Amino acid sequence: MQITSAMKMVSAAKLKRAQDAITKMRPYAEKLKDILENASASVGVEGSVYSQQREDKNVWVVAITSNRGLCGGFNNNVIKETRRVIAQHSKSNVKVVALGKKSADFFRKTTNWESSAINDAPNAIFDQLNFENASVIAQKLMTAFAEGKVDKVVVIYNRFKNAAMQIVTAEQLLPVMPPQAKSDSQSNVDFIFEPSKEQIVSELIPRSLKVQLYKALLDSFAAEHGARMTAMHKATDNAGELVKDLKLTYNKARQAAITGEILEIVAGAEALNG
Repeated sequence: MQITSAMKMVSAAKLKRAQDAITKMRPYAEKLKDILENASASVGVEGSVYSQQREDKNVWVVAITSNRGLCGGFNNNVIKETRRVIAQHSKSNVKVVALGKKSADFFRKTTNWESSAINDAPNAIFDQLNFENASVIAQKLMTAFAEGKVDKVVVIYNRFKNAAMQIVTAEQLLPVMPPQAKSDSQSNVDFIFEPSKEQIVSELIPRSLKVQLYKALLDSFAAEHGARMTAMHKATDNAGELVKDLKLTYNKARQAAITGEILEIVAGAEALNG
């Protein structure tokens, strides 16, 4: 109980910093994604290699989990969703890119493995989580897509909602999805690009893809500490209940022993008086 209580306090302290990071990052990432979708649709497929819609012959699934356990169903939920996505693409050549030790340990022995080409140390990203390290992985994914090695990239992670709730999310990173259907008045807007279309394609779209992956990592990192704090809180409560039960059992046994000794003394005194 002391161990779980200490782990709960540590996770609570880490959760505050992780929650602040994702709360500040999410509005920027979502707005940039909207800009990316509209710019990509306006430039057209011929203007962006990352918008090319191809047949899903080769699919990479990026499974983001934690490096450590003791966080309830946090990792298992991602693994289950990853296996579901793999089953959906049964006719494709599906490979897993693991970010996090738990997903690496599971998928290394059960499915096609592609992490060696993208991230040879799956647990290293969370040892030093920053935009630069996330950008390296995102760039490798984008390069593989541009070179035709992969036709679709799906990212699966736990989206942080609050300390007690994490939402398993599967998002398509590549190719860039066009914006959802809008009314004719909105869809026929004639965009004026400043700077040029080519510069937007070469700078904005790759930057936005890196931000999307970094946001998913921050979401997963905050969700991990929330899940661990909740799990350790429940474990501490369960340990407290167990301590109460053990104390009650101990006191019953102690009282029974005392009663037995009293009966022996009384019986011995009666025998001497008799």
